[in-house]
Amino acid sequence: MNMTMSMREVGGVTIVDISGRIVLGEESAALRNLVGDLLSKGHRKILFNLGDVNYIDSSGLGHLVAAFHSVQKQNASLKLLNLTKNVHDVMQITKLYTVFDIMDDEAAAVRSFGPSSAATA
Repeated sequence: MNMTMSMREVGGVTIVDISGRIVLGEESAALRNLVGDLLSKGHRKILFNLGDVNYIDSSGLGHLVAAFHSVQKQNASLKLLNLTKNVHDVMQITKLYTVFDIMDDEAAAVRSFGPSSAATA
């Protein structure tokens, strides 16, 4: 299954819903390009929802780490949400869970970015 991405805004946080496989090739390059595009448009609070990602390979992990590094260099934040068991296991094996802020609840994840400059309902 190819990777697909869709974006939405919640409380000033850009949530990127990702599904499928994050693997070497066009999919992982699209992820890198998306992060660059978001940063260039001024998005500083980015949350990757990985709830529908069923597989990630070493290249996909590399792109996640590169995205995290790019975001950090721009004084922005990138967090991960809803890791599937497979992705969670890979994060533990590679010790990347110590690098990323990983959340299981979307509302708590959005709040964790701090107050939004956007009006909240």
